[in-house]
Amino acid sequence: MPSPTTGMLLLAFSIVFLVAGTYATFLSAFFPRTGMPLLDIVAQDTHYKYFLILLVPTTSYFVIANWVGWQYYRNS
Repeated sequence: MPSPTTGMLLLAFSIVFLVAGTYATFLSAFFPRTGMPLLDIVAQDTHYKYFLILLVPTTSYFVIANWVGWQYYRNS
């Protein structure tokens, strides 16, 4: 059984990913550089900065669709 610490770490990493993705995708056009090399590189990119953000829901939908299809196959 997962511990509460594991849940809190997962929540913390999710929030950090959300904030960093929001900054890199939407807010970087309105604010100056941060001084953090990784965020500045992602903020200056005009194409691939959307790839990592959109990869999460796309992968989730693909996994869920495959799981549902597998359940239909097993139970038919």
